[in-house]
Amino acid sequence: MNDPAPPHAPAASGGPSRPARPVRAAVFGTGSWGTAFAIVLADAGCEVTLWARRAEVVDAVNSTHANPDYLPGAELPANARATTDPAEALAGADLAFLCVPAQTLRGNLAAWTPLLAPDTVLVSLMKGVELGSAMRMSEVIEDVAKVGEDRVAVVTGPNLSREIAARMPATAVVACRDEAVALRIQAACHTPYFRPYTNTDVVGCELGGAVKNVIGLAVGIADGMGLGDNAKGSLITRGLAETTRLGLAMGADPMTFSGLAGLGDLVATCSSPLSRNHTFGTNLGKGMTLQETIAVTKQTAEGVKSCESVLDLSRRYGVDMPITEAVVAIVHEGKPPVVALKELMSRSAKPERH
Repeated sequence: MNDPAPPHAPAASGGPSRPARPVRAAVFGTGSWGTAFAIVLADAGCEVTLWARRAEVVDAVNSTHANPDYLPGAELPANARATTDPAEALAGADLAFLCVPAQTLRGNLAAWTPLLAPDTVLVSLMKGVELGSAMRMSEVIEDVAKVGEDRVAVVTGPNLSREIAARMPATAVVACRDEAVALRIQAACHTPYFRPYTNTDVVGCELGGAVKNVIGLAVGIADGMGLGDNAKGSLITRGLAETTRLGLAMGADPMTFSGLAGLGDLVATCSSPLSRNHTFGTNLGKGMTLQETIAVTKQTAEGVKSCESVLDLSRRYGVDMPITEAVVAIVHEGKPPVVALKELMSRSAKPERH
């Protein structure tokens, strides 16, 4: 299938036509990923407005085309600007990309929902599961904004912010139950260096993104303990098996987990020093306490809180997820990593397919 034309391309017709107006995109959240994705959208020809809590971030974006606090060295295009006013960010927005910490989405979106236009599509850039409700981010969006699934989408995949901001080659998945909506978003973020694919399996794509953060913590812990590449390969592979088991129980397409939203994202997270979750786990594996690790971590490592929600999901659906259990025990129950490792290795033997 040919890639769709960029959103500002003229429509095909028998005669001359005026270009359609550029897609207007709001990006809520100016951390490293929100800023990097705003760069992608602007490079694709969209008119981009970022919403930020802090006036100094807005001033930096608007005066220097940079966000040095979260993405130093990256230059934002001229067609990206920022504001602290959510109403201004949403004015005329065709697409609203949500990129705040997963556990803050519900409260933030409740404040923003009255400002939404009736046809604005809400796109999650977040990779987490809500504590308590165990809802995926798209479910939280539908619940709070009272919109149908045709107005909610997800962008996920192996997307390390610093590499994308440097315009290094990357791919992603745009997931929406309505394929036509996914195609619109695909066109809005397709650039020479950022290639998005579409998928209608929202459940699988979101689970892949959320659970890989938990497995990223586990691999980081193993790296911090100096356990070697055999352990890393084992954790990645068995972590993918856990993710797939949960996905199947929740109605996801198993093929999703062998694609960009599953294996692709998992490998990038577990192998890169740019991954926040991997780095967080490495510090724990080296012997730092949870509070010490939090203190040296500048941005949210979603797996730290979402691991509890993922374990909650596994119990609700009756799915065995021993690596996730071990991560929760280490991060939230104070179990020494060496004890958790011994327990994982002493589990009863069984066929690999289980």
